[in-house]
Amino acid sequence: MSVTTQKQIVKFAPKGDNSFYDVVKSRVNDYFKTNNISPYHNSAMVVKTIAMISMYFVPYIFIVTGLASVNMVLFYGLWLLMGLGIVGIGCSIMHDSNHEAYTESKSMNNFLGSLLNILGGYALNWKIQHNILHHTYTNIQGLDEDIDSGIIIRMTPDKPLLRLHKFQHIYAWFMYCLMNLFWVTFKDYRLLFRYSKNGLLRKQNTTLAKSVLELSLLKVVYIGYIIVLPIMFAHVPWYHIVGGFVAMHVVAGFSLACVFQPAHVVETSDFSSPSDDRKMENNWAVHQIKNTADFAQDNKLVSWFIGGLNFQIEHHLFPQICHIHYPKIAKIVQQSAEEFGLPYQVNPTFIGAIVAHGKMLKILGQNEKPILNPA
Repeated sequence: MSVTTQKQIVKFAPKGDNSFYDVVKSRVNDYFKTNNISPYHNSAMVVKTIAMISMYFVPYIFIVTGLASVNMVLFYGLWLLMGLGIVGIGCSIMHDSNHEAYTESKSMNNFLGSLLNILGGYALNWKIQHNILHHTYTNIQGLDEDIDSGIIIRMTPDKPLLRLHKFQHIYAWFMYCLMNLFWVTFKDYRLLFRYSKNGLLRKQNTTLAKSVLELSLLKVVYIGYIIVLPIMFAHVPWYHIVGGFVAMHVVAGFSLACVFQPAHVVETSDFSSPSDDRKMENNWAVHQIKNTADFAQDNKLVSWFIGGLNFQIEHHLFPQICHIHYPKIAKIVQQSAEEFGLPYQVNPTFIGAIVAHGKMLKILGQNEKPILNPA
């Protein structure tokens, strides 16, 4: 089972006095104070928010009103654009909001974070899986669910090697295309029952019954507006609606995988494991920097569209800072890491990062105990 129980919790090493994290945090805080800048959103972030929401809902309006039915290329093109809208909203708006990084206002963060519910997901599950498990236990087998793809894909050396993994560097990309479809249909329910069993729902001050009811109502609303209404009013056969829905989530799933996986599942990742007494060799901040990689730092379009998640090192160390500031604080983080003799891994291009992930999948699929090259 992949989700933490009380017995499975690991303990990171103490950070010590004048640690890397103390120094880098102090320097980043000084940057905002010295320049009189808020660590939250700015006007550019507001413009991006409007653009990303429009990328999803404007095509939907054209579809549901029947305006897109005049041309099937246009019809499917709008569904594909909505898929990119899911990526944009998820990476640039929902992600920051559910980290409480978009604004100081808790209510506004909750409101913008709940956009995930409208996109077919469930914000409560996302906060548990991403904020708690992934950000705390990055790349630790059995605790970080972002590297848990069941038996199909092996993303860590600590996972058993199966014969089918030999070709995972080929078929994984097709599985990534199905990721979002699985999420909006079955995965949220499976996660709720798992999190309830392991006490994680209780820590969120909710119950399984309440969460299942809320999730079910959200799914009914989602299916209602994304499939039923277009079937009723889009003036195209129902199977084109289903086809467009599937195409939208294929684009979203593949794109999101290409954003998140190259940041952690690459050959330079440390993949350190806890000792028999569940203790980690490194403190939390050092563990994060050893298991995370940036990519395409100089590509402004990539940074803009994926919400600065190509600056994953900065995000993992400072998840409550709005991503709009990551390019600036990256220089501070890199300098601090180098002073402490810590790796600061960057892949220069987006394509290069994807290729690096593919190489890592091949290594993990063909070697039970692969020899990696952690930075």
